[in-house]
Amino acid sequence: MRILVLGHTGYLGRHVVERLRALPGATVLGGGRSPAADLPVDLATVRPERLAKALAAAAPDTVVNCAGATGGDAVTLAEVNARGPAVLCAALREAAPAARLVHLGSAAEYGPGVPGVPVTESAATRPAGPYGATKLAGTVAVTASGLDAVVLRVGNPVGPGAPPSGLPGRLAGLLRAAGPDPDAVLRLGDLSAYRDFVDVRDVARAAVLAVTVPGRLPPVLNIGGGRAVPVRELVHGLIRRAGFPGRIEEEATGPSGVTGPTGPTGPTGSAGSSRSAEVSWQCSDITAAEAALGWRPAHTLDDALAALWEGDR
Repeated sequence: MRILVLGHTGYLGRHVVERLRALPGATVLGGGRSPAADLPVDLATVRPERLAKALAAAAPDTVVNCAGATGGDAVTLAEVNARGPAVLCAALREAAPAARLVHLGSAAEYGPGVPGVPVTESAATRPAGPYGATKLAGTVAVTASGLDAVVLRVGNPVGPGAPPSGLPGRLAGLLRAAGPDPDAVLRLGDLSAYRDFVDVRDVARAAVLAVTVPGRLPPVLNIGGGRAVPVRELVHGLIRRAGFPGRIEEEATGPSGVTGPTGPTGPTGSAGSSRSAEVSWQCSDITAAEAALGWRPAHTLDDALAALWEGDR
């Protein structure tokens, strides 16, 4: 089996590649903006006909699209998260129409949740900002493509290798920098939002199952931890893991209350997350993924935080 992973050097992509390479008989190719990639391509700019030629040469049986932008202005987000999947689908229809496409979406596509009610894949999508809106546009491109395709709608990934662009990785970096200083102060935004955290290794396992499970899959499957967790719980869990002796100061993000998980910025203040604007509660119903893939999370949030802090996989 030949498997092409686009965005193979990113946070999710690295874990997916690692899992796929353990499959017997699998040839895993990496695609992305790096000139050293097996298939050097930038989905934000490539023309469909050029990508089709490259895909024809690569001849993948399956494509896993982990490419995506989580930050930047609305134009950047649209180019990567909306245009990218649309171009990929157009190229696959021409060059490899029988290939399976596994596309990583985001729970941000749902928008604000109702406290106590996990969202199913049939729930209305009401993204609250450009990130969720552009990820939703990418999902629509995939589900309307006519390809053998599935969108894995991923919750908030956490675990080993978490990048500093997200709260867990950013906080881990600041805790390492602070060290054992009892006078250190980390200022954070409002931490009262609830999120569905999922270990990145469980996300990778779901992607591998989506690659290997025979037969057509549902168009969208939620991949999350299956429970709503206060962002404050994640923060204090990582602080305990680090043995941080200093002080945390939590700051309100505005008169509207919680705007989602925000990251520490040191002694000068806090910054909100553009990915979670106006979303105070989010939780995914993951029963469909269990039925279709035989998948459930194998790691707890504590497992994920331990692996993040210790740097182990």
